[in-house]
Amino acid sequence: MSGSGRRHRHRRRSNYEPVKSFHCTHCRAPVFFENVQCMNCNLALAFLPDLRIMAALEMGPDCLYRYGQYSLLPDQRAYRLCENYVQEGVCNWAVAAVDSQALCVSCRLTRVIPNLRQEGNRAAWYRLECAKRRLVFSLFELGLPFNEWSAEGGGLAFEFLQDSLCGDAGRVLTGHDNGVITINIAETDDALREGQRNRQGEPYRTVLGHFRHEIGHYYWDRMIQFSPNLGAFRQLFGDERADYAQALRTHYAHGPRANWQNEFISAYASSHPWEDWAESWAHFLHMTDALETAEAAGLSLQPERGNDTAVYRPGGRAPRAGRGFDQLVRAWIPLTHVLNNLNRGLGLPDSYPFVLSTRIIAKLRFIDQIVRNARH
Repeated sequence: MSGSGRRHRHRRRSNYEPVKSFHCTHCRAPVFFENVQCMNCNLALAFLPDLRIMAALEMGPDCLYRYGQYSLLPDQRAYRLCENYVQEGVCNWAVAAVDSQALCVSCRLTRVIPNLRQEGNRAAWYRLECAKRRLVFSLFELGLPFNEWSAEGGGLAFEFLQDSLCGDAGRVLTGHDNGVITINIAETDDALREGQRNRQGEPYRTVLGHFRHEIGHYYWDRMIQFSPNLGAFRQLFGDERADYAQALRTHYAHGPRANWQNEFISAYASSHPWEDWAESWAHFLHMTDALETAEAAGLSLQPERGNDTAVYRPGGRAPRAGRGFDQLVRAWIPLTHVLNNLNRGLGLPDSYPFVLSTRIIAKLRFIDQIVRNARH
């Protein structure tokens, strides 16, 4: 495992679009991050990465798209639709007209796509790209550094592969290797993924979860491996120099260590310090994303817990930007309580089947500090 490149992405945010809550710039109707059309005014939509908004676009005589006349801002920036939007229907992002590349900033990170001649693979590719765009958006919002992969300088890249007909020898393993994240496209099949989740005794397994876990390995390389943070990492997560392959063999042969819930966010996290970091990293992204979505939606929670009242009110700055980690955790507890109650009311499993012990919170706090330092 080795470090990656150094080009940083800087945070920029529109003055009127709440984080994790999107609205059509023409009619202000709420829209989803994956939409390509506003269902209220029927205008075409595209996500503008430089402004972090879902914009209603109109093509001008120069064949470029502009959103200014539809927005609340007098801005006439020009854009092209991502080539994967126009030709493949798997993207909904735009590219600034001044950018010479045909693909958007998210799509260019994918260097291998599934074989589209095989039935079902285009739908799998679409689901993978949707999850990856959510990940990339979170990286933008967190101000985390990443650069596109190159043979000369390393960086970040994604490969979406499928198992071959060669038995176990042809099986694709989802994982990370020196900046290249591989995802088995079988993970997009809900039935297969649910079966795998049950076989491995996992409480939670999603396509987006895989992306968040594997990007954790990427950032361990970038921000822990050769940094002054390595000593603190080992105190919290353990010594990563322990034999990784043997640790996984032991985990799959004998299961997780006893009472793993006291120290680890998941059973798999107990297998090796690298996996503990990646699982904790993914969990931190779950937390910040869900909290910002709730805040942007105007959600206010005040469930009583004994003599204590945990309060989460909207209107402040984003949790990671304007609040301390303790406040983030205090907001998270009532939110997950409501999420689980809503699911139970619908006859569904808990959406948040986790318990945050003191040790786990200490690990998340460490990750929060690493992320804050990376922003600067």
